[in-house]
Amino acid sequence: MSPPSIEILYEDNHVLGVFKPAGLLTQGDRTGDPTALELAKHYLRERYRKPGAVFLGSVHRLDRPVSGVMVFARTSKAASRLSRSFHDRHVEKVYLAVVWGEIREEAGELSGHLERAHMRARLVAAATTRSKPATLAFRVLARGGGMSLLEVTPRTGRHHQIRLQLSAAGHPIVGDIKYKASEPLADRSIALHSARLRFPHPVREEVVALAAPPPSAAPWTRFAPAIAAYFA
Repeated sequence: MSPPSIEILYEDNHVLGVFKPAGLLTQGDRTGDPTALELAKHYLRERYRKPGAVFLGSVHRLDRPVSGVMVFARTSKAASRLSRSFHDRHVEKVYLAVVWGEIREEAGELSGHLERAHMRARLVAAATTRSKPATLAFRVLARGGGMSLLEVTPRTGRHHQIRLQLSAAGHPIVGDIKYKASEPLADRSIALHSARLRFPHPVREEVVALAAPPPSAAPWTRFAPAIAAYFA
């Protein structure tokens, strides 16, 4: 098996935008497996021939089985400001998902109260001292083969929010056996992809917009025409 790799989508003196493949950790855990953060640091070290340690700040995460667009901060000032932008919901995050079931409505919204429990999340019937409100909007881009391709825009940023709320609505993400999909995908990924990321530049008066299509693999290939039109 070839080693994991990242694709560079955007780069300046303050920000590094990358495409993280499914299966790659964002940053280190107890497994000691390679991470997107380490690979991005290696890229900078090689490109600029930097001796010693390279600073790179992780300001958000993508779950290991999720692919897509990520951003890192190249300076401590950028890290602080980007982290604040994520915390204050000044970052627009848009995902694509392939879910089980051909959803009838063209668009909708899901809301509830979410509690984090260890490595999972759960919805509760009413607000508790441990719960947080969770809301997302979705739009159906295509249907077929007992599945739907969705554009998903989270209004809040809760742990496993998209995965849990779609599953609770009766439409688990394809491959996501943690949240009630019937079977895993061959590569252990799930059909959830960070497609677009828009955020205020941490130093300049401008907005950075990053985008990347999902991998050319099942189940994404079933919806290839709709995905091509979406990114056109």
